[in-house]
Amino acid sequence: MVLIDLTVRPFDPASVRAVVAALAPVSDGLLIGEHQNRPDLPPTLMAQEVLAGGGRPWTTLACRDRNRVVLEQELAGLAAVGVDGVLCVTGDGRGPGVRPGVSSVFDLDGTRLAALAAAAGLTAAVPESPDAPPVPLRPQRVAEKERAGARLCVLNHVAGPARLAAFTAAARAAGATLPFLASVAVYTDERSARVLQAFPGLHLDDAAVERVLAAADPVAAGIEAAVREARTLLAVPGVVGVNLSGLASAGGPAAAAAVKAEVATRIREDA
Repeated sequence: MVLIDLTVRPFDPASVRAVVAALAPVSDGLLIGEHQNRPDLPPTLMAQEVLAGGGRPWTTLACRDRNRVVLEQELAGLAAVGVDGVLCVTGDGRGPGVRPGVSSVFDLDGTRLAALAAAAGLTAAVPESPDAPPVPLRPQRVAEKERAGARLCVLNHVAGPARLAAFTAAARAAGATLPFLASVAVYTDERSARVLQAFPGLHLDDAAVERVLAAADPVAAGIEAAVREARTLLAVPGVVGVNLSGLASAGGPAAAAAVKAEVATRIREDA
């Protein structure tokens, strides 16, 4: 499975349609993200735009800015429009100075939201960050989320296949049986690389990042690095697909979509 992060201009249906047109033919799903500092169209409306463009939406639904009533409304809406799945997340707390004056809710957490999504008849996916504190408890968290109703786990970036294999094995030992998607870092310039490196709980191969940035053609080098990482992660037992994650390019949504489409095409050719 190839799941691709959807990077579009906020509140711009035309941007959604253009990016979906580039990515839908080479993906099994498009992950609609949610950002603490950059609001966008409501989840159900965004999903409808992706569907209208021919894509298969996987919608991120976060508890940070919604109480239970609103979460239940969004789940009902997403079920009605026919999304492929919902990524149920608690949501990161806002840092100092990020949208001052906007309060956070956290009425539920991602595990309880997964239970609500499953009860609504949706395929509930959940994230996990293998290298974020408390690291020893992360494998057990996957098992707990599965018991709540999760059917797929999307793992955040790790340093390499050995670390990924160790985590999936630990999750299996804790009782988790669900399949995993491994995140693949997609970057082709300074900005797209540094955003990923600065994200809490993510671990990238810093040497690989610097090789891409120092290359004569960073775009070609970034695409090759992403394809190579995907190949190694897909060989890990329990990993059934990849999530092409990241900004991909500082050149805007169209340039980012072109990069991700090329990475996805090459991964699918290997399958």
